[in-house]
Amino acid sequence: MIAVTGATGQLGRLVIEALLKKVPAERIIAAVRSPEKAADLAAKGITVRKADYSQPDTLLSAFGGVEKLLLISGSEVGQREAQHQAVINAAKSAGVRFIAYTSLLHADSSPLGLGVEHRATEAQLEASGIPYALLRNGWYTENYAASIAPALTHHAFIGAAGEGRIASAARRDYAEAAAEVISRDDQAGKIYELAGDDSYTLAEFAAEIARQSGEQVEYVNLAEAEFAAALKGAGLPDGLAEMLADSDKGASQGGLFDDSHSLSRLTGRATTPYQEVIKATLAK
Repeated sequence: MIAVTGATGQLGRLVIEALLKKVPAERIIAAVRSPEKAADLAAKGITVRKADYSQPDTLLSAFGGVEKLLLISGSEVGQREAQHQAVINAAKSAGVRFIAYTSLLHADSSPLGLGVEHRATEAQLEASGIPYALLRNGWYTENYAASIAPALTHHAFIGAAGEGRIASAARRDYAEAAAEVISRDDQAGKIYELAGDDSYTLAEFAAEIARQSGEQVEYVNLAEAEFAAALKGAGLPDGLAEMLADSDKGASQGGLFDDSHSLSRLTGRATTPYQEVIKATLAK
């Protein structure tokens, strides 16, 4: 049995979709915070179990009979270290034999603030004694594509990444890689640095938006604090705005770049070009 946490999230649903192409539905457990949101998964023959990272008692029952667990990192920045420890503790108590964890690109040396909780979780996995693999995911291209609409409105794509090159990939690319690892044998001890085959600066990303849309869009590079303030002014919660600004600063220091092509080797196909993600976003 293979369990996937966060199975109704944006990444989780894509992992389930990819996993169904590799293993029968009856071997998959969707471990989710809100089972009522997973009715479509249950309809496909997948077992749905409640698993709330913040309610440890739900985790032990969710992992009963599970051999392999895909731990998709939680979305609540600042709470993830404790939440992930609860998942790992429950997995150990339930007798889970293998965990794959979605970490951060070059987590051990990343300049991004997000790296702190990922490094902590990697250490927790090591201390647990459970065999594990690390899926160190780079940036999702969708993270930047989410800013296309305001960029078209204001004719400016703002950020704080300077000339840093970003080797992002589509969320689906990372999902397929996760499904590949969790369905394979002999993955214990593997560390995958996963990123897109190509890279870009945010100035190049903005130029591609302009090219495809026919609108004038210029990249405007801001200081980290100015970028965070602009995001807050646009209505983003303070914590999210500060995290995105910090991540851009990390990108300016090379924190979101990797040219190992490990992701495309793992999935057996080229990663989705950022130009395609922009095209799909503009078509919505």
